Amino acid sequence: MSRSDDAHIDQEPGPDAYDATPYLPRRGGLPAHRRAAAECRGCPLHENATQTVFGQGAATARIILVGEQPGDQEDKQGEPFVGPAGRLLDKALTEAGIDRDTTYVTNAVKHFKFTLAEGGKRRIHKAPDLRELTACRPWLRAELLLVHSDVVVALGATAGKALLGRSFRVTKDRGTLIPLPDEDERRNEDVERYVVATLHPSAVLRSNDREAAYAGLVSDLEVAARALRKLH
Repeated sequence: MSRSDDAHIDQEPGPDAYDATPYLPRRGGLPAHRRAAAECRGCPLHENATQTVFGQGAATARIILVGEQPGDQEDKQGEPFVGPAGRLLDKALTEAGIDRDTTYVTNAVKHFKFTLAEGGKRRIHKAPDLRELTACRPWLRAELLLVHSDVVVALGATAGKALLGRSFRVTKDRGTLIPLPDEDERRNEDVERYVVATLHPSAVLRSNDREAAYAGLVSDLEVAARALRKLH
């Protein structure tokens, strides 16, 4: 198996391993991590996914948007939030006063998890479980360290749990500024970063009251926009 020269594999993980840590590069910025992530075999999700979908954006982005996992179109194109949920997110960001081009967009899990519909053609999204979320956590943690943002937006329950722990609940914690837990002593910055949680755009698309759900998404994103203005 070919791998990026930046990656280190001290010992080949077993087939049942759930940990991306051995695949992270020892050094380098976002490009090195993106190359290494393309070879990640840290959990079984890579077996059926088309490719790894790593985050996109600049290390200077002031806001990080974290979703759950790639969807069908994201898996095929190799980019996060390019399907219907991504288009709705773009619209909501614009209404909230956030320029998508100034954000870093990623997912808590980097491979598409799905089941096949009857007939075996259409791929249906299946939420990642705790082991898969934990296995992929090192990639998200690295992105949080490499992107010097002020605000992180958790799009949905899975992203919220990845950022804030298993006790996170969207209905309870959305739309407020929550300090981002600092888990790495290498991050030595005086400015505290915050998480703003909201619905995942796909939840808005599935809502019985899409208009109200969309308004709530925009309102939560406006909290993030106001925080950016106050922090600088």
